[in-house]
Amino acid sequence: MQRYQDLINDATKALYEKSDTPRIDAELLIQHVLGQPLAWLIAHSENAASPEHIKHFFDLLKQRFEGKPIAYILGYREFWTLHLKVDENVLIPRPDTETLVEKALEQIPINETHNILDLGTGSGAIALSIAKERPKCTVLATDKSEKALNIARENARLNKIANVRFVHSDWFLALDNKKKFDLIATNPPYVQANDSHLDKLRFEPNIALVSDEKGLGDIRRIVENAHNYLLKGGHIILEHGFDQQQLVTQIMSDNGYQDVRGYKDINQLPRCSAAKWPH
Repeated sequence: MQRYQDLINDATKALYEKSDTPRIDAELLIQHVLGQPLAWLIAHSENAASPEHIKHFFDLLKQRFEGKPIAYILGYREFWTLHLKVDENVLIPRPDTETLVEKALEQIPINETHNILDLGTGSGAIALSIAKERPKCTVLATDKSEKALNIARENARLNKIANVRFVHSDWFLALDNKKKFDLIATNPPYVQANDSHLDKLRFEPNIALVSDEKGLGDIRRIVENAHNYLLKGGHIILEHGFDQQQLVTQIMSDNGYQDVRGYKDINQLPRCSAAKWPH
């Protein structure tokens, strides 16, 4: 007889060298199979697992063992205060990016009606998090992937967030520069094409990860054009690699931005930079 606890223990051992969080992964997979929360699983861990549950569990475990991210297997990811649908058409939102959301919100007074632009929205994580926290604001979210935009629209519906509009655009290409924004936020591709970490990210869309110019190409293009879409005194904030902050802030300064500053993520690594377009 295999108990649910036995399945978790066996899966934890199997994933030990494949995952940084083998037990958490095992528990999430079995919860997904059962359709039950962790509290239920703890209370019923000694129960005998049904043959159907065992088969389904090991089918999912095989995918995780082969490197497929747990978020893609489950089909969702928690981010900020949101429950987001994800699949292989969008990057998996990461806790590091919550730093960008936090710092963006600091620039948006809670009772004011600002216009905000999120470039390369993917799952909609940034746009929807800001829109939820600032319901009086209007957020425009763009992406050059229609499949990603469909996921973002679905996440807006699932989280009942109505103050976001989605536009198919390669960065600023489809936007009217007569429309000005108080804040531009973005998590663009910033990984170098030869980065050794890409193998671990092979299930995620390469188009959302890799950029030219040693990872700085898209960041440079955004910074060089963003001022055409910012109000005077408006802010830009973007995510970058932990070893890119000095280069990114230099690009901002070279393009005439002021009050250039960098922020660290939850692991105390440089993760995003912000600046203001002068009055």
